[in-house]
Amino acid sequence: MSPRIHLPSGWVTFVFTDIEGSTRLAQLLGTGYRPVLREHRRLLRDTLAGTDGAELLTEGDSFFLAFPDASAALTACLTAQRALSTHDWPHPDAAPRVRMGLHTGYAEPRDGEYASPEVHRAARVAAAAHGGQVLCSASTARHADPLPAGASLLDLGLHRLRGFDDRERLFQLVAPGLERQFPRPRTADAVAHNLPTQVTAFIGRETERVELDLLVRRHRLVTVLGAGGGGKTRLAVELAAGVVEEYPDGVWFVDIATVTDPGLVAFAVAAVLGLRPEPGRPILDTLVEYAAARRMLVVLDTCDAQPAACAEVASRLLAGGGGVRVLATSRESLGLPGEVVWRIPPLSVEPQPGREADAVALLLDRMAAARGGRPPDWAEAADLRRVVQRLDGLPLAIELAAARLRVLSAGQLAARLDDVLGTLDAGRPAPEPPAEKGWTGNQQDTVDLAAAAIGNTPASPAHRAVQRSALERHLTMQATVTWSYRTLGPRAARLLRWLAVFAGPVDLPTVEWLLDDDPLDPLSVLVDKSMVLAEPHASGSTYRMLDPIRAYAARRLAEAGEERTARDRHVAWSAHALAQAHLGPDGRPVTLSLYALDPLAGELRAALRWCANGGSARTGLRLAGGLDQWWRERGLSREGRLWLFRLYGRIAETGEAIPEAELAAAYHLHSLHAGADGEFAEELRFSQRAEAAARQAGDAGLLARVLAGRAAPLIDMGQFAEAERVCREVIDWAQEQQVTGDALFAIYNLAELLWRRGALTEAAELLGAARPVEASRPAERGRRSVDMLLGMVALARGDLVAAHEHLLVALRSRMSHGYHGRACDTVNAVAVRCAAGGDPLTAARLFGAAQATRAQLRGTPGIYGSYWLEQQAELRRTLGDAAFDAAYGEGGELGLEEAAAVALAVEHPDLAADSVRFGSANANAPAPRQPDPANRRERA
Repeated sequence: MSPRIHLPSGWVTFVFTDIEGSTRLAQLLGTGYRPVLREHRRLLRDTLAGTDGAELLTEGDSFFLAFPDASAALTACLTAQRALSTHDWPHPDAAPRVRMGLHTGYAEPRDGEYASPEVHRAARVAAAAHGGQVLCSASTARHADPLPAGASLLDLGLHRLRGFDDRERLFQLVAPGLERQFPRPRTADAVAHNLPTQVTAFIGRETERVELDLLVRRHRLVTVLGAGGGGKTRLAVELAAGVVEEYPDGVWFVDIATVTDPGLVAFAVAAVLGLRPEPGRPILDTLVEYAAARRMLVVLDTCDAQPAACAEVASRLLAGGGGVRVLATSRESLGLPGEVVWRIPPLSVEPQPGREADAVALLLDRMAAARGGRPPDWAEAADLRRVVQRLDGLPLAIELAAARLRVLSAGQLAARLDDVLGTLDAGRPAPEPPAEKGWTGNQQDTVDLAAAAIGNTPASPAHRAVQRSALERHLTMQATVTWSYRTLGPRAARLLRWLAVFAGPVDLPTVEWLLDDDPLDPLSVLVDKSMVLAEPHASGSTYRMLDPIRAYAARRLAEAGEERTARDRHVAWSAHALAQAHLGPDGRPVTLSLYALDPLAGELRAALRWCANGGSARTGLRLAGGLDQWWRERGLSREGRLWLFRLYGRIAETGEAIPEAELAAAYHLHSLHAGADGEFAEELRFSQRAEAAARQAGDAGLLARVLAGRAAPLIDMGQFAEAERVCREVIDWAQEQQVTGDALFAIYNLAELLWRRGALTEAAELLGAARPVEASRPAERGRRSVDMLLGMVALARGDLVAAHEHLLVALRSRMSHGYHGRACDTVNAVAVRCAAGGDPLTAARLFGAAQATRAQLRGTPGIYGSYWLEQQAELRRTLGDAAFDAAYGEGGELGLEEAAAVALAVEHPDLAADSVRFGSANANAPAPRQPDPANRRERA
């Protein structure tokens, strides 16, 4: 404070102001908050400090002033509030809501400040106000004479200010231009509620809180629905705590889980409200009469414990008085007219802009507490995200997982979550169910309501068991799910168990396939009880279970002796779905799109797991064959090899008979995966096994496919001449056997080898003859390998028109059908075409994009590798190091779809008069540089 400011003495009116919700406003506005704060300060100084008031302190969004006259102080506050409300803020949400408090007391300044309890009393008056409100003490009301023109003071009664023992009568300034309706002042008076005190911080759920708050304001009965452990109670209590002051007659929490009999639900609500039974009158009538004239919120928690009784109490309360609202939590709806059912979603597992995902934030908070307050090691961040994703964002599961982090690292915990229940519930005994039927009572029973209000009921063993179960139902995941499972009928329980075999969401026809029965009724029960989530889509609803519930259902499936039947049924469905991916709506074969396999991957892995552990290895080999191209094109060849090894082990364990033809097919695709993974010795070994088994099978087409793969290990080992000889032999043999289509792979290999040594005319002729063969095979034609290779031949000839047309046809088809690995080669080829066509920057970008995608797929460039490097080196000489590196790095930021879009947007070259178009002019063009034999070869 400047020493030139004159501080009043004697009867001084102190004024405190600040912005209500300034932190939230700052978060909302971001960088826009600073100019709003600056404008707020200017307006207050113009009206408050611009009068007789002395500005003692300005800190953040707060002002502290002293006035020699109470009337002048009230006038200044009125003028300031009007200025704030009429100011043109950037948008309505940016308008700061300023609360003001005044108190008049006798004070003398010392050394430029006031050391007086009157200052603290003024601060507490301001703290009791709401945004837009002006409150003053009785002393200020007495000294403020006259009041501002048109203004009056509204007596709000006596209130206990925080830190003061006596009560202060508070007044609200009422005048034109000021809001009039506000909640009760924020004082230290006992607030009417019995909400449980929380011992841990509430994390996340910002969107859900806003959404639920709007529903509670608009509707009188809102039921929060969700699975056990989903955070229903915690969210309801958090919401209720924020609206306590809006309900003058209180917010009342009733835990129905502790109620042992339906007839006691009304007694439990009455006990919380402090009511006693009246002789000869039903307690529910007493309850309805009490609530009829009151404005209050009743939170009925865990209504699924007594759903019918809760529905009756809620219905009577709502019908008896318009001021009552009910917020219920349950695993199933109450089924009442006017009920709004709001399903609580799992915590978000994906990070939001500028902040961590809610599920991760919760795990971090609880993990720090479990580890003695030590902050987590950020090296564990990736593993923590794996944990919350595996737990489907279920709050209780995350809380239990945090407790495990006392003894495990995040990586160890993530690795153990294949057994979700065993990992989370380790060391926690599941509570026993009640041993006998619970205590029953009615309005004639003598009930100690004072005791009931604190959770005590007649001390029968059954009651104690139920009460213990209510407290312990959230101590383990198994107890939480068991709480709901016990309420299911036989058909719904069986469906829940059988649905555990699925890895992800399923549609209604799939559930019908699984059960071979109409599942609508039991499925509806599971959805109503929040054990299965229904997710509507335009094409129809899908249904899924959260992972902890699936783990529980899988345990029950095994205990019921139904696991083999259910999982074999799931494997049969998976094989059927895999076959359908190759067929059109009319049942005829269509061009294979690997995108059709993407949504099936989780289910096919689950089916393979069963085949490798407890089912048929033969069926597993068939499933693996259907995933062959998908694994390689998604960079998952190593996964394919691991599944095959596990299936071989299953065969050795069970002695299951596998026909030689099916073994040959499995060994052949194993060889292809090994080559894609750079395991050349393994590639050769399984290629030889495949050939031996195929010869034993006596199937000419199968043998042609296997023999066509013989060249691959030779190329990988640099034996190009021998590889070419083998390809020619296979093609000739296949033609003799009239199975040329099965030798298509050998044709591609030979064309690549001819391109490599510059025999471009022969390569073009070979590919031209192969085009109708490729077009006749739905499983191969989507790759457009003929067009890719013809484009490479055209590039070697210098024919940009033909190269452009063939390469873009190949790229468009490969992207349209999901052949991502092969699309990388085509993007590289288009880069060469751009460089030759005078667009070096686009060429460098495409090279960078292709390399980034191939690195993600863990692949190598194959036979074209040295050719790409040679073209990039030439491009670097043309552009210079700096320009090439910048464009290459820019391309590395592109995803494959973005890179393909850039490549497909390349303009068609002008059709020059001397265009070669596979003529003989360039038949003697130099061969491309030979690739390093050490490079792995990937199939075209």
